[in-house]
Amino acid sequence: MLELLAAETQNANPLVTFLPLILIGGAFYFVLIRPQQRRAKAQQALLRSVEVGDEVITTAGVYGTIVDIDDETDVITLEIAPGTQVRMVRGGVGRRVTEDDEYEGEDEDEADDDTSDEPQGPIQPA
Repeated sequence: MLELLAAETQNANPLVTFLPLILIGGAFYFVLIRPQQRRAKAQQALLRSVEVGDEVITTAGVYGTIVDIDDETDVITLEIAPGTQVRMVRGGVGRRVTEDDEYEGEDEDEADDDTSDEPQGPIQPA
């Protein structure tokens, strides 16, 4: 009986043997590699499209406005506060701030404001 099974496995098609490995490789490509390539292309397009006056967020999480771009050295000057400018590599730009981002921040601030007429002190027993 074992001799018959051994004989059948020796004559098996090599494609059938490697088909699971090929399918796993294809799954890795579509699940991991392809989306990462898309994100990298989108980030490169963002870095090429930033201009003076754009409000950006750096990869470190610092908000600022671009005041100067040196295309030869790929260095940008970012104003992070009135009168405070920092120089950084263009690749340090994480994303551009949009109007939607600003509105989200305002909504959170408004939610924290409590404009009710109730007193704002410790609770007094009745």
